[in-house]
Amino acid sequence: MPLAPERLKAWLAEGYHGAMDWMVETAERRSDPRTLWPEVHSVILLGLNYGPAEDPLAALTLKDRGTISVYARNRDYHDVIKGKLKEAAGLLAAKGGADVKVFVDTAPVMEKPLAQAAGLGWQGKHTVIISRDFGNWLFLGAIFTTAELPVDAPERDHCGSCRRCLDICPTNAFPEPYRLDARRCVSYLTIEHKEHIPEDLRAGIGNRIFGCDDCLAVCPWNKFAQTAREARLAQRDDLAALPLAELARLDDPAFRTRFAGTPIKRTGRDRFVRNVLIAIGNSGERGLAAEAVRLLDDPSPLVRAMAVWALSRLAPDEVARHAAGRREHEADEDVRAEWERALAPGEVPA
Repeated sequence: MPLAPERLKAWLAEGYHGAMDWMVETAERRSDPRTLWPEVHSVILLGLNYGPAEDPLAALTLKDRGTISVYARNRDYHDVIKGKLKEAAGLLAAKGGADVKVFVDTAPVMEKPLAQAAGLGWQGKHTVIISRDFGNWLFLGAIFTTAELPVDAPERDHCGSCRRCLDICPTNAFPEPYRLDARRCVSYLTIEHKEHIPEDLRAGIGNRIFGCDDCLAVCPWNKFAQTAREARLAQRDDLAALPLAELARLDDPAFRTRFAGTPIKRTGRDRFVRNVLIAIGNSGERGLAAEAVRLLDDPSPLVRAMAVWALSRLAPDEVARHAAGRREHEADEDVRAEWERALAPGEVPA
């Protein structure tokens, strides 16, 4: 992975990491596995197939429902992979006597460049690992070991002139091939971004309430993943496409219960309902405006702001009536700004 450190440095310099400040803080350690563990001699990459049984983009047409990225439709992948890595690492240690450490996403490891160097796949133009056997659907984990192991040949790039992954992005998050601006990425915005989502990006989010599979799903290499269906990690059917009205009514305890054990729980109820309200605002379903109205007085400013936005999209003629008595008493500056935008160019109530 000789070019990976320089590419990471350039990516960070552009600010494409958004609010993920830990990427800057751990950049040096990411650049070389030996900075994480000086005794390491070999790195083994594990890929776990989580390919969907059906087209994950089909639910994007169901405007009254929210779509969740395929990777999140089961147990938290950190737990799933770590267990398998520990099992494999334990076998390696027992047979060879080498020391081992396992890492799954939570440590500063550049899994994707390492996976390409190990021959597992290559980083496509959307920056995700693509496998000739499993397509775009691989969870990655790493085993660091003191053992001296034979080196596999790296995988070469097979993307050619194809740019389907770039062209389908609903928020234009790829300034150029092989470079992702996380600040515009739906996955970043709906999962990592803790603040209000910029207004100019909300429409592009559509009904994606947790993550985005568009750039992965359109890759033509996925057709080869059909040969590995039996080995894939199954998804929960009840997390494929969820009624937006039902999700908008989740309080914190209900949210925690509904998504216990999944990656979704880590975002918290407020950010999740923020995403749900954006999907409601994009739905075109005026009947869902009632859910936005109900959340205008939510304790969370993240939720209140998006409730105002959703209401302005679905029932602009009702905004002034609901603003009266709320706008002038709103303590949060961002929520007040949403009311101002929703009321313009109409009359601002006294």
